[in-house]
Amino acid sequence: MRRIKKGDDVIVISGKDKGRRGTVLRLMPFDRVVIEGINVAKKHQRPDPNRGVSGGIVDIEMPIHASNVMLYNPATKKGDRVSMRVLEDGRKVRYFKSNGEVVDA
Repeated sequence: MRRIKKGDDVIVISGKDKGRRGTVLRLMPFDRVVIEGINVAKKHQRPDPNRGVSGGIVDIEMPIHASNVMLYNPATKKGDRVSMRVLEDGRKVRYFKSNGEVVDA
């Protein structure tokens, strides 16, 4: 089980977007994540009339390493470390290290 999943609200802790929050759009190999509105780059795109793509310069989100983001804790309003715990019913869940609150309810 991964510490960060698709749809999680995360905060960037290092790099040019330090301190910004966003939602995880997708997970990539080698511990990389793509976050909405974070690490945006300009791409020069060639037009493709067969697919209906117009040419020009478009903004795309580039992947960022998972070690540079922390899961956002709404209780403390900060980034928080996450660990795993097995509940009494046998489910494996993520929880915040600061207050012990379960992330996956």
